[in-house]
Amino acid sequence: MNALTVHLNSIISLSDDQYFQLCQANRDLRFERTATGELIIMPPTGGETGNRNGRISQQLFNWADVDATGIAFDSSTGFRLPNSAFRSPDAAWIKLERWNTLTPLQKQKFIPLCPDFVIELLSQGDRTSVIREKMLEYLANGTQLGWLIDRKSQQIEIYRANTEVEIIAPMALSGETVLPGFILNLEPIW
Repeated sequence: MNALTVHLNSIISLSDDQYFQLCQANRDLRFERTATGELIIMPPTGGETGNRNGRISQQLFNWADVDATGIAFDSSTGFRLPNSAFRSPDAAWIKLERWNTLTPLQKQKFIPLCPDFVIELLSQGDRTSVIREKMLEYLANGTQLGWLIDRKSQQIEIYRANTEVEIIAPMALSGETVLPGFILNLEPIW
């Protein structure tokens, strides 16, 4: 099932607080909002994708607990990017020093930061071109490293700041200098 895009700009412009309230009042729905104000209603994932997303988050959270230099987030976390888009990557990580600049209220609502690291896992209904655009949006807003995981082709697109996208077919991925020591084992993901 594909995401549904609702064009609201000609009718209403939601403030950040109104968008947050809309999401809270409709917890059974998963929303994202583009930089131009379109509301994207995302369908739930299927069982296999949900399991693989969990496996990815599990590995990232386990590493983050030991490393303690940042905070890991799952796919239900909303981030307000500098371009005013609200995005929810499948997994994300922010350096602790950036997280600590936020107020307690900012930590409770959608995080007003672009993650330093993001992972997107292609679902069966995802349009690859749309997810690639989202990856480029993350980079343009401050992400340092991003992985687009395509289970079907068993390939990874690696997005790095100021570098061309690299496509590889590994069995493990390194967090490089952004997440030193983090290795994502792809065997349980494939």
